[in-house]
Amino acid sequence: MFIYELEMKVRDYELDLQGIVNNSVYQNYLEHTRHEFLLENKVSFEELHLRGIDAVVARIEMAFKASLRSGDSFVSRLYVKKEGVKYVFHQEIRRKTDNLLCIKARVDTVAVINGKLASALPEFDELVEKSAKKAETL
Repeated sequence: MFIYELEMKVRDYELDLQGIVNNSVYQNYLEHTRHEFLLENKVSFEELHLRGIDAVVARIEMAFKASLRSGDSFVSRLYVKKEGVKYVFHQEIRRKTDNLLCIKARVDTVAVINGKLASALPEFDELVEKSAKKAETL
């Protein structure tokens, strides 16, 4: 079902006093994964912005399942679907050593064109289509 994955490693400065990754850092991991996915698919936020198009996060739901610690390697995965005007990124992060699920997330994004909510963004619609096709082959 997941069509993209990115490997990363926890850095010491991302930890809180308990020695685990701070909850806010997971949003950075998720966002970095989405941005890398878009770049790999030749969609540039900068280019969109210069054309008056901004893809913005409207809502994030995160369920924390297990904590990552200093030096842990992990895989961040995603797939994307469209629901009405929203592009919904379903994401998860798993620790590499044991495939332990650390976080599940749903990130709702919308397209704003010249300051107005848009019902579609062709670049993202292509990604949704690719996502559906790739999911069928998995």
